[in-house]
Amino acid sequence: MLAVELETKVDPNKNIALYLQVKDILIKRIQEKIWAPNSLIPTEQELMEEFNVSRTTLRQAITILVQEGLLEKKQGKGTIVKSQQLTGNGRLKGFAEEAIEKGLTPKSKLLRIECKKDLYHEKSLLDIPENEEVLVIERIRFADSEPIAIERTCWPSHIGKLFENQDLDRAKFYEILEENGIILKRAKEKISAINATLYEADLLGIRGGEALLETEKISYGLDDRAIEFSKVKFRSDKYHYNIELTR
Repeated sequence: MLAVELETKVDPNKNIALYLQVKDILIKRIQEKIWAPNSLIPTEQELMEEFNVSRTTLRQAITILVQEGLLEKKQGKGTIVKSQQLTGNGRLKGFAEEAIEKGLTPKSKLLRIECKKDLYHEKSLLDIPENEEVLVIERIRFADSEPIAIERTCWPSHIGKLFENQDLDRAKFYEILEENGIILKRAKEKISAINATLYEADLLGIRGGEALLETEKISYGLDDRAIEFSKVKFRSDKYHYNIELTR
């Protein structure tokens, strides 16, 4: 506790505005989970006394973090730490990578794994002969123990063999591919807005009919052959997509 206090001391002699120093301290406490998601932060009076700053200075810092989506003011309760949204940004990454970049702990729960011969649409996307099987893996994806998405991935059988002896509650598919010399080069992705079925809503802990963000992605290797077809349904309150446009 003493180490935290030493690291987070506000210095009025620094050439940095006090409210910015306070803001940086609050961000660090959120990132290091000293204040857990959805928990109340200390009161204004407590923080003013801790940092030895005015109410105006403290409110400037908190206002910035509210605007940046890190904190949220709850009427009659106080200020809470918001759960962080995951963000897709056009990079070819797995769910676990995105979660870790946000300082969240990714987990999975396996729903289903099976080989199928009758998935003709998926076979056409993966350019698989009709007589071959497709390995289907369905999982719930969690960030900090909160369900975020339902993930369905389809793999050609020769790729799927790599996952046969893996703990699929923990497995990171892209890491396993790279460990076996399979490198992803590019992907095509489609994003749609859909509504959750009752079954999906139950898995994700939301109400039936709530909006979901659905992504469909085909990933290709260095030889430009399709390796994976995935369909992921994200909670729209926990995931958003950023795309930078240029002209």
